[in-house]
Amino acid sequence: MRNVKVGVVQMSCTANKQENLDKAIVKVREAAAKGAQIVCLQELFTSLYFCDVEDYDNFELAEAIPGPSTDALSAVAKELGVVIIASLFEKRTEGLYHNTTAVLDADGAYLGKYRKMHIPDDPAFYEKFYFTPGDLGYKIFKTKFGKIGVLICWDQWYPEASRITALMGAEILFYPTAIGWATDQDEETNSDQYNAWQTIQRSHAVANGVPVVSVNRVGFEQDGAMKFWGGSFVTNGQGKILYLASHDKEETEVIDLDLSQADYFRKHWPFLRDRRIETYSPITKRFIDED
Repeated sequence: MRNVKVGVVQMSCTANKQENLDKAIVKVREAAAKGAQIVCLQELFTSLYFCDVEDYDNFELAEAIPGPSTDALSAVAKELGVVIIASLFEKRTEGLYHNTTAVLDADGAYLGKYRKMHIPDDPAFYEKFYFTPGDLGYKIFKTKFGKIGVLICWDQWYPEASRITALMGAEILFYPTAIGWATDQDEETNSDQYNAWQTIQRSHAVANGVPVVSVNRVGFEQDGAMKFWGGSFVTNGQGKILYLASHDKEETEVIDLDLSQADYFRKHWPFLRDRRIETYSPITKRFIDED
């Protein structure tokens, strides 16, 4: 067996950036005290989810990566001996911004960043106003406790992203995310949306034979019009739910993952072996038609 203890931090946020960072650090300490070796924070955890409106003032929330937040978290990672996955609003240069996740190793070293590839533009999720699509490609990070793949929120819906990241050698797929329900929706719609979100990610675990860790925020935002649905979860490489958070409470939980199971799952369900890669070139087309 090769076990890794993963910490999931599901929390609500305020409009105060420093307050949110301080709170996240407290939560990382709680996870480490419970034995966590890798701690994942939710998408854009230093702020409210500001993409509900197109407001130029919100660009002031962005920062360099590495920068102030990664510096603070690096010190914590080194002190506690934990890996930290930190999703931040990156200012790359004047007028160029990304939705980016930094990875800090257990000795405090900055291992690099992943820039969100798939950018939504839906009502209350106007991310294309703020974020340039990622240009670093899919990434894995060789941490003290294993090779991890990091994707971000909207990337969750794309099996291509998880497949490529797994093929690069990721032993765990992490998804910092921010998704919720419009509070004027009915419960059936809410349930259908959450189930679809969880199901697609569990399928990534099954298809690739690796655990998936999805970390969402909670709380009412957007003047009460949005309830971020929490529901953070962890699966093993067969899609089995090992941990499921509530829809309305902050939670800091540590889950023990056996990374050696990947070999078993991939031998008994040999999806990677049986891939017909020579038939897949059409997937690079926007749509397969005559034009």
